[in-house]
Amino acid sequence: MTRPFPLAGLLRVRARAEEQAAAELAASRHEAERARARSRDAREALQGSELPSGGGELAWTAAVAGRTMLAGLLAEAEAATVRADARVGERTAHWSAARRDLRVVDRLAERHETAERVREEHAEQVVLDEVASRRAAVAQPTLGEVRP
Repeated sequence: MTRPFPLAGLLRVRARAEEQAAAELAASRHEAERARARSRDAREALQGSELPSGGGELAWTAAVAGRTMLAGLLAEAEAATVRADARVGERTAHWSAARRDLRVVDRLAERHETAERVREEHAEQVVLDEVASRRAAVAQPTLGEVRP
């Protein structure tokens, strides 16, 4: 009978940790993409805003205030993009470490499985050799015995 892998519990824990790290990485990549989209939208809005050529001082002041607000939104969105990209880098490193830790135990499980298979095949071969040797002993006549 095959012995169970003694580190099976650790293998399950590491697999779950790797899955969690992968999910966190995917979420951080999604957030980084959303931050880039906000930055792109703010940049396009700022580029699309124009100062009025006429209309008085009040219109000009309102346009400048609007552009200032858009510039602030753009700066905020770009800072959020930088933070999100940094989180993606951290999550990538965390996922890589979790993947490496899982792979170490997974290799041990593979070695255990191979060793168990070799042990079982050896035990089977011992049984087959024993059966063959008994048959050979029974089949050979002893001295002085006559076979019909």
